[in-house]
Amino acid sequence: MLSDIRSGRIAAPEFLQGLIDTLAQRGRAVLGMKPERRAGEDRDLALLGEALLSRRGEASGVAIAQSLLAAFQQAGEPERLKFLCSLADRFGPDRRAIELAIAAYQRKEGGDGSKLEALHAAAEPRRQELIRRLNLAPGGTASLVRMREVLLSLLREHPELQAVDDDFVHLFSSWFNRGFLVLRPIDWTTSANILEKIIRYEAVHAIQDWDDLRNRLEPPDRRCYAFFHPQLVDEPLIFVEVALTKEIPGAIGPLLDKSRQAIAAREATTAVFYSISNTQKGLAGVSFGNFLIKQVVQDLARELPNLKTFVTLSPVPGFAGWARRELKSEASAAIDDDTRRAMAAIEEGGDIAQAKEAITALAAYYFLKAKLPSGKPVDPVARFHLGNGARLERLNFLGDASPKGMKQSYGLMVNYLYALEHIEANHEAFAEAGTVVASDNVKKALRAKLSSRDLVPSPHTNSQRKISS
Repeated sequence: MLSDIRSGRIAAPEFLQGLIDTLAQRGRAVLGMKPERRAGEDRDLALLGEALLSRRGEASGVAIAQSLLAAFQQAGEPERLKFLCSLADRFGPDRRAIELAIAAYQRKEGGDGSKLEALHAAAEPRRQELIRRLNLAPGGTASLVRMREVLLSLLREHPELQAVDDDFVHLFSSWFNRGFLVLRPIDWTTSANILEKIIRYEAVHAIQDWDDLRNRLEPPDRRCYAFFHPQLVDEPLIFVEVALTKEIPGAIGPLLDKSRQAIAAREATTAVFYSISNTQKGLAGVSFGNFLIKQVVQDLARELPNLKTFVTLSPVPGFAGWARRELKSEASAAIDDDTRRAMAAIEEGGDIAQAKEAITALAAYYFLKAKLPSGKPVDPVARFHLGNGARLERLNFLGDASPKGMKQSYGLMVNYLYALEHIEANHEAFAEAGTVVASDNVKKALRAKLSSRDLVPSPHTNSQRKISS
């Protein structure tokens, strides 16, 4: 059965799910619980949590978990916030237990190993065990992902919930370990239920209609892959769309053109990853995108030995916002007088083609010199691909001339190259030293009058040190 689940032949252990449902029903009968919460009925979610932690019986525990999750789903925002706050304080670590465990460890009675284990167990917040037990309910994993989505929506105004979110991430990182994920191809024969979600979740280049989706899935030079989890049977966690081409593309329009002429997969030399979309907001921060890219590269290389080049055609979502902030600063190290005049003309509705040199040079600075306080690039897409071991290969002026592309990046797109023989070395260089591995063409885009000033820290990049490009 486990091998069937991993291979994707069985999407979920249906017989086990049926047993859990039966346990929940019997548990409700034992506890005298109503099957559903009545409209207007107020239920203390924290008390349900305490009851769940106090139960030892399997059936009663599953029933309480199911009831708590259903009640949270039906609750209004004030009641949800109250429960999440109770997770932060009421279900935190048991301070008295920690004090006793520390005292026992310091006395070193019974051996250091057992006392250290006892201290570790005492220090674990009670909410972690509560979340684990909630996960046993039918549909518990999906419900907890939705619960964290609610938590994330409240986190900015309620920073006291950060510890709760940290525990969710800790547990989700184990539950959504790469070993549990199943890579499945998505094509035009995939179930309509999943295809509808691909349309809905596409976050980079919106899918306009079913014809648009078909154009991305059915031709022989198109591929799509997604990661699934056995507990989220019909919910893709992340998916990537791939175009098979004869050269590295510099614009997204031709790739998405419905009237384009498809080529045979065996004629292609290049695999282009042009859209990667995370689908579950509740799994933000649980990274499996790097595994997706690397496995798809391996699978494609095995299926089509004629493929020699693996690249992305990526958006630059933060470029325009960063550039506008730099333009407001008279002390910006990224902006000289010529660039300022060219960019100002664009903002006033001028011809963007006249600003090609300025935009390209500014983009090179953005990728190679603009840094977060951590020393990593400002651009989130760059951090993702460079962290995966890719190389910044090419800057594409007007690669995305759509309204969205013009707004977020003045139409700029970039190619990241995944060279199989250099991925690990590039990853190590980025992870250890923050090195942005870039092609000579990208480096040359930094004009001399910009590169000669690049050691001056920009007030909007918070650069604390010079990172090698």
